[in-house]
Amino acid sequence: MPNIKSAKKRVLVSEANYQRNKAYRSALRTAIKKAEVAMDNNSADVAESVKVAVKKIDSAVNKGILHKNTAARKKSALVTRYNKVKA
Repeated sequence: MPNIKSAKKRVLVSEANYQRNKAYRSALRTAIKKAEVAMDNNSADVAESVKVAVKKIDSAVNKGILHKNTAARKKSALVTRYNKVKA
């Protein structure tokens, strides 16, 4: 543990940010997996689950959790797979 007051605060702030980002990343992965499972099972709410996953991916970019190119790759893969299932 650091001795300087500002360094102690940085430790606390960085831990809080880490936990927040970890929770958001977990929710993002869950949304993507739900969309993939919905596509595998041909369930009725495939379009909605894909829409939610894409929205979460976009939100993650705005929050700085994902790089924009990573998000574009994930969205592209998800939508491409959705279009194959839909057709």
